[in-house]
Amino acid sequence: MLDLTQLLPFLAAALALNLTPGADMTYVLARSATQGRAAGIAASLGIAAGSFVHSVLAAFGVSALLQHSETAFLVVKYVGAGYLLYLAWKAIRAGNQSLAVDRNMARSGLWRVFAEGALTNLLNPKVALFILAFLPQFVDPAHGHPAVQILLLGAIFNLGGTSVNVIVACSASAAARALASSASFGRWLNRISALVFVGLAVRLALTEQRV
Repeated sequence: MLDLTQLLPFLAAALALNLTPGADMTYVLARSATQGRAAGIAASLGIAAGSFVHSVLAAFGVSALLQHSETAFLVVKYVGAGYLLYLAWKAIRAGNQSLAVDRNMARSGLWRVFAEGALTNLLNPKVALFILAFLPQFVDPAHGHPAVQILLLGAIFNLGGTSVNVIVACSASAAARALASSASFGRWLNRISALVFVGLAVRLALTEQRV
């Protein structure tokens, strides 16, 4: 379905993009540092789920709505910014919890982090517009149905991004683990996470309707 003339340039571009720090990586860092490796990996997989949905929507043209409808773009953008502010509020409320308690998350807690990661990604219209603009550049109708090619390219891109995010999650949690016994360190990490979420919300709110 995909030949080397399509795949090699795509892999090079995807690798460069996935290694570039962005909103998703910042979110994973915040989760990993405050809630541990498992939470960071859950956040990474949640972001992957959101990106997969964006790829499906791009493959079938639904994401084009965000590109051509200013109202739809603004609604998704501000809902996403509001959700990030809600996560910031939750991080502030958790400010007095120690890292040792946060690291012993129940399975339900990990599913919640997964869902929050997916929603954070899904409610970012810039992700939809990026995928809609990026993936079709490497599609060749002579090698199969464009929608199928977009899905395959999206899966490859998503796999690379998820791998990078998981490595970031493990690294960040390992760095924070040495100071996990410090209650003051835990409080500061939660405050920093809150600032990260506020920053991401502001960044999203200020984005314009272009790729």
